[in-house]
Amino acid sequence: MSRNIRVFGIQQTCSSDKAVSLETTRSWIEKAAKQNADLIVLQELHATDYFCQTQEPNKFDLAEPIDGPTAQFLSAQAKQANAVIVGSIFERRAAGIYHNTALVFDRDGSLAGFYRKMHIPDDPGFYEKYYFTPGDMDGFKPIQTSIGKLGVMVCWDQWYPEGARIMALKGAEMLIYPTAIGWDSDDTSDEQTRQKDAWIGVQRGHSIANNLPVIAINRVGHEADPSNQSSGIDFWGHSFITGQQGEFLALADHQDACLVEATINLNKTEQTRRIWPYFRDRRIDAYNGLQSRYLD
Repeated sequence: MSRNIRVFGIQQTCSSDKAVSLETTRSWIEKAAKQNADLIVLQELHATDYFCQTQEPNKFDLAEPIDGPTAQFLSAQAKQANAVIVGSIFERRAAGIYHNTALVFDRDGSLAGFYRKMHIPDDPGFYEKYYFTPGDMDGFKPIQTSIGKLGVMVCWDQWYPEGARIMALKGAEMLIYPTAIGWDSDDTSDEQTRQKDAWIGVQRGHSIANNLPVIAINRVGHEADPSNQSSGIDFWGHSFITGQQGEFLALADHQDACLVEATINLNKTEQTRRIWPYFRDRRIDAYNGLQSRYLD
């Protein structure tokens, strides 16, 4: 028995001007809607350039409340497209508390739920701890929509199997990772390939280990470092969608803005778990160490 949904990811370039970025997003949503999209996934922080390359206090002015202009735009787009949309905002929760937040809007434009990024990186060119407060401790909760339960996480979360597993144990029917990740252009081509392959590989592992589809949508294009202290970031694209055994259903290239689309049969999870019963054989009595920082 099939329960098919048409999934589209939008791999796009972004501008420091929100109006420009959102107009680009709108045009891609329109194209997906014309192809009968049920679910449209946008990349991380799609309304602006990736401002986390530097630490600048004035960048906090980009933040919006959870019902702010970008949310209202996404709500209207979901209703017009008659599709569930997973979008992203730089959220101002309160004075001094800001989050990297994914928003999920149902087909009627209503806010089905939101997720605040739990794992926050702090690396050269990715100074997110300066801007973002981690999500609350109970953050790994699937979001119920008209097309199913969505296990939405954000970017750096994708490297952690624990988040994916908790989402799966709570009934998520797919794992979704809006992303902004790229290369340092000073890295060798071999190192760039290793990094990109690791990014794809770890998420395919979550798909296989949980028998769930994965939708990972990354931005694309070069974004300069405003401080001129580095050569900027080349976002590596390669947005992809897998089926329940980690098989590629769609895979984009590293340089082109595009739609990434696939038809996913959500009922295949039941069939796959009958053959690969990882959940049956989990040794839940032996995993206590997972809540420790390190085991000496």
